[in-house]
Amino acid sequence: MKKASSRWWRSFLLPFAGNCAIIEQKRLCSLEQHFSERRNRFMDALFQPVANLKGIGTKRAEALEKLGIRTPYDLLYHVPRGYLDYSHPVPIAAAPTGEPCVIRVQIVHKLAPQFIRKGMTIFKAVATDGLNDVTVILYNNPYGFQALHTGSWYRMSGKLQGGLLRREISAPHVLADDSKELIYPSYPLTSGITMPILVRAVKQAIELMRQQPFDWMPEEMRLEHGLLPLTAALEQVHFPANPALMETARRRLAFDELLQLQLGMLIRRADNRRRSAYPMRQDTDLEPFYGALPFTMTAGQKHAVEEITADLCGDAPMNRLLQGDVGSGKTAVAAAACYFAARNGMQCALMAPTEILAVQHYHTMQQFLEPLGVSVGLLTGSVRAKERREIYEALADGSMTLVVGTHAIFQKEVSFARLGLVITDEQHRFGVAQRTLLADKGGCPHKLVMSATPIPRTLALMIYGDLDISVLKELPRGRLPVQTFAVTGKLRQRAYSFIRQQLEQGHQGYIVCPMIDDRDESELQAVSSYAESIQAGAFSAYRVGLLHGRMKPAEKDSVMTAFRNHELDLLVSTTVIEVGVDVPNATILLIENAERFGLSQLHQLRGRVGRGSAQSYCILMTDHVTEDCRTRMQIMSRTNDGFQIAEADLQLRGPGDFFGQRQHGLPPLQIADLSHDTQLLHEVQETAKKILEKDADLSAPEHGALRLEVLRLFRRSGENGRN
Repeated sequence: MKKASSRWWRSFLLPFAGNCAIIEQKRLCSLEQHFSERRNRFMDALFQPVANLKGIGTKRAEALEKLGIRTPYDLLYHVPRGYLDYSHPVPIAAAPTGEPCVIRVQIVHKLAPQFIRKGMTIFKAVATDGLNDVTVILYNNPYGFQALHTGSWYRMSGKLQGGLLRREISAPHVLADDSKELIYPSYPLTSGITMPILVRAVKQAIELMRQQPFDWMPEEMRLEHGLLPLTAALEQVHFPANPALMETARRRLAFDELLQLQLGMLIRRADNRRRSAYPMRQDTDLEPFYGALPFTMTAGQKHAVEEITADLCGDAPMNRLLQGDVGSGKTAVAAAACYFAARNGMQCALMAPTEILAVQHYHTMQQFLEPLGVSVGLLTGSVRAKERREIYEALADGSMTLVVGTHAIFQKEVSFARLGLVITDEQHRFGVAQRTLLADKGGCPHKLVMSATPIPRTLALMIYGDLDISVLKELPRGRLPVQTFAVTGKLRQRAYSFIRQQLEQGHQGYIVCPMIDDRDESELQAVSSYAESIQAGAFSAYRVGLLHGRMKPAEKDSVMTAFRNHELDLLVSTTVIEVGVDVPNATILLIENAERFGLSQLHQLRGRVGRGSAQSYCILMTDHVTEDCRTRMQIMSRTNDGFQIAEADLQLRGPGDFFGQRQHGLPPLQIADLSHDTQLLHEVQETAKKILEKDADLSAPEHGALRLEVLRLFRRSGENGRN
C-alpha cells in the first residue's frame, strides 16, 4: 500500500512541475517524505477515481470529467453556483405570480397521469398549506411523482401561476419538510449528471474529508485572519446551516484561492528576477529617436520609455506590461525600446496575434526606425518562400535588427544571432507554449507585453502579478474623444444618413456585425448578406468592402490595404478589426447588435475611430433593450475612459468572462470573485508577502501542503498558464 501511494504522489505532482515554473523535480521526493502515512491514507481516499463513489461508476465518471471532476477532492471544490433557500416559505395566497418563491404544503391527493402524446406524460397532485390549494405539476417525472406521499408535508421552490381561484406550480424543486438542510445547493451540471446525483456524490466526498480532517493552512495563520477550518468551510459552502455561515465558509475558500494564486505569481516573479539577462548601457542616447519622430511624445509615453530602458539596463531580464487605452501610443513606446536595444547590439522580435496587426506594426516600425539605420523585416504565413529564406539568413547572421510577425516567428527554422528583446502584443491571445518557444530563441531575453485592453488594477495585480506595469492614460495631442450614441433599429435610416454625411466629407467608416453568415442565428445582422444589402441600397453610391475572419490572410491584407489607401469608403466587418487597425481617416463606426458585445470589446471596437484630428462618432444599435443592455449602453455613451469601462465590465460580467473564454491566462477561480473581494485581496497580498519573506519557495515543512495547493491551482490553467 505504501509503495502504491508513493507512485501515486509522483504521478500527481509531475504534471504540476511541467506547467509551473515554481517547483523543481528534484524536490518531489522530499515533499513525499514530508507527508505522514496517515495523511497519505487521507489523500489516497480523496484522490481515488471518482468512479469509485457509490452511484457514480464509469459512465457517470466520464460525464463528471467534463466538469473537471476526476476525484472526490475535485468534488469538494465544485462549489454551488447558487442556493435554494427553503427556510422562509410563504403562504400560497401571498406567493407572487411568475416569480421564484418557496411554499410549504401537504399533499392532499394525487391525480391519474395524463398521456398527452408520445414522450410526454404529465403528473399532477393537489396540495394545500391549510388555507389555500395549489396544483403541483411534474413533466415526464414518474420517480418524482412516486416520491410525493399523500398526507406528507413538503417545501417546494418554483414559480406559481394562475389566479386567486386556481393556482399551480410547475416542475418545482421539492424538499421534505423535516429535512435538516433547508438551504440546498444548485451546481453547474452536464449531460448525464442530475442535481440529486451530484449532491449525493458531494456528500460522500465530505464524509471522506470528515474521516481525516485536513488543513493546509497553519493554525496560527487561520486564527489571525478569523477563518473557518477547511473541513468546516467545505461542509458549509455546500450545505450551509444558514446564510451567514455560508458566507463565512465562502470567505475562507476565497482566501485560500487568492492566496495560492498570489503566492504562485510572486514566486514566479522572483524566479524571473534570478535569471541572467542581456544588460544594456545606461548612457544609450535616445535623442536621435525622439528627434526623428513626426510628433512629440506625451509625458506618459516618455515616462514609460524611462521605466523600460531602466529595466533593460538591469541585471535581471525585464518582464514588463505596457498597458494603454486604445490610441494611447503604445507602438511608439515599443519602437523606442527597439531603438534602445539596437543601439546596444541586440535584436528584437515583435509578435502580433493577427496578420493584419503584424503588417500594421511592420509599417509603423519601418517609419520610426529604418531612417535611423535599424533594419526591420516582416515574417508572416503569407510571406513568399524566397523572402522568408532571406529573413531567416538575416536574423541568423545578425544583419536584421527587428522582425515583426505572427506565429511564424517562433517556427523552428527561425534563429537569432542575439535576441535581446521580445515584444508580445495582446499576449493573452497566445498560448504559453508559443510564447515560450519565442523567448527560448534568445536564451532569456527581456520581455515587454503590450495590451490595449484596459484592465482594472485589482485584476491586473492578479493576472500580471509576475510583471511590472507601465500604464499610458493620456491620448496623443490633437485627439478628440469619440462621441457615442445608442439607438434602436427604428433610427437605422437616420444613422445611415449620418454615415453618408461623413463619407461625403471625405472620411471613411466601419460597420461591425457579430456574425459571418446567417446559418446559426438568422435574427442577427450577418456580415456577408449585410454588405451585399447596403451596397445595393443605402450605400450604392459608395465603395463598400467586406472583411471577416474566414477570409484567407492575403484577402484580408488586400482589403485592409485598399481601405487604408482610401480605395474603399465603408468597411463592413466582424470583430476582426477589434485590435490595432489604424486608419486615421475613419471617423464613423456603427456597431450592429451592440448587446452581443461586452463593454470592453465595444470600447476596443470604438477605438478604430478617433485616431486622427477630426471629430469621430460611434453608433451602438440594438433592439434588445433590457435593463442590463440599457445600463451598458449608458456607460459607453457617458465615458471614453477605458479603465472606467473595464471596471464596469468587471462588475457586470466578472473576471471569468472579462477577456472571453479563458484568454487571460489566469487560473480559473472557482470561488473568489475579484470584482467583489477587493478588501480580501489586499489582505491576501500582505499575507503572501509575509509568507515568502520567511520561506521564499514554500519549501519549509509547514508549507508543504500549501505548496501543493498552489501547484494544483496553476495546473488548472493548462495551456493558458502564464510564462
